[in-house]
Amino acid sequence: MKRLLWRLISRLLLVVVAVWLASVTCVVLWGRRDSSGTADAIVVLGAAQYAGRPSPVLRSRLDHAFDLWRAHPETRVILTGGRGKGDTTSEAEVGRAYLRRRGIPMRNMLVETTGRSSEESLDAVAALLRDQHLSRVILVSDPFHMFRLQVLSWRRGLDVRGSPTRTSPIARSETETAIHVLTESVKVIGSLVPVSWRVWPT
Repeated sequence: MKRLLWRLISRLLLVVVAVWLASVTCVVLWGRRDSSGTADAIVVLGAAQYAGRPSPVLRSRLDHAFDLWRAHPETRVILTGGRGKGDTTSEAEVGRAYLRRRGIPMRNMLVETTGRSSEESLDAVAALLRDQHLSRVILVSDPFHMFRLQVLSWRRGLDVRGSPTRTSPIARSETETAIHVLTESVKVIGSLVPVSWRVWPT
């Protein structure tokens, strides 16, 4: 019995490691892909803001979204992200103000101000897209984030393509990039698990 139990445990561990390595590979590969083009909307995933000013990470995403919009100025831009603890404004509202200063008209922008996680933001975006009769979407975030966003979008039936920013300060540090890739690889697996089974948020 002990030998059989050890074999079962060993095989289970091999499966877990294989799944995790596959997840790491997908996170890295999706982070290198840019599938941007024409779309109905550009969705910018939120990041920290400081007293109404976008953090360097958020600013890099916003600048990339601006470049995409400038190539197709008829495209709508959807800013996501709610308020952090102690904040007086949301990440989405800060992003909209920043892009307005850069020249995107207010009529071209929509905000989702309730999401405090990628899942919550994409739930709200899916509802917003339905209300606005929009379908094809370009997702903008950091490279390490793209595969999980793709998985979450697939689960919501969204027609999305990814376009990661290449100017995020995270990318300047190999150590920080590796930490984010490894963290995301675990979160990807978690995003495939039914909500009621989860032991960590995604």
